[in-house]
Amino acid sequence: MPFEFERLDIPDVVLVKPKVFRDQRGYFMETFVAKAFEQAGVKFNVVQENQSYSRRGVIRGLHYQRGQWAQAKIVRAVKGEIYDVAVDIRPWSPTFGKHVAVRLSEDNGYALYIPRGFAHGFQVLSEYAIVVYLVDNDYAPQAEGGIRWDDSDIAISWPISGPVLSEKDARWPTLREALQGGFIP
Repeated sequence: MPFEFERLDIPDVVLVKPKVFRDQRGYFMETFVAKAFEQAGVKFNVVQENQSYSRRGVIRGLHYQRGQWAQAKIVRAVKGEIYDVAVDIRPWSPTFGKHVAVRLSEDNGYALYIPRGFAHGFQVLSEYAIVVYLVDNDYAPQAEGGIRWDDSDIAISWPISGPVLSEKDARWPTLREALQGGFIP
């Protein structure tokens, strides 16, 4: 098997550890094999690939898509290192409001599978990072949602204080406000 799949404290979120073949030329690894993922209980149909470039300290997130436009993601840092976070925003879930966080980097080659019903965000730990996201549904701006990066009920311990945020990310509601306002699926 070209991967090791590790279920995290929220078992629906899966850390994917690829088998990396290194030699004097560099390395080779498979980053996605549908059959291997499916055998591990992760059925994922890629419909879009996204890439972002961000500088040290930047937080992107916490983002999600609502309703029929919800997206599952597979996230990898192809350059640099990030602190990647998935927050369970499924109101019916026993882990609602809980989060898991892992370090993804070009050195470890890990990816994080984040199912639908989760908000996602990351902070750049290296000088800069290039992050690739595979998603299983089209982006729909009318279904876009977000949760405050510093929501005290979620209590994420971001590694770098004083993050750099977009104006939009700085204005997202807390999880409680989003739930009360009907912005959670």
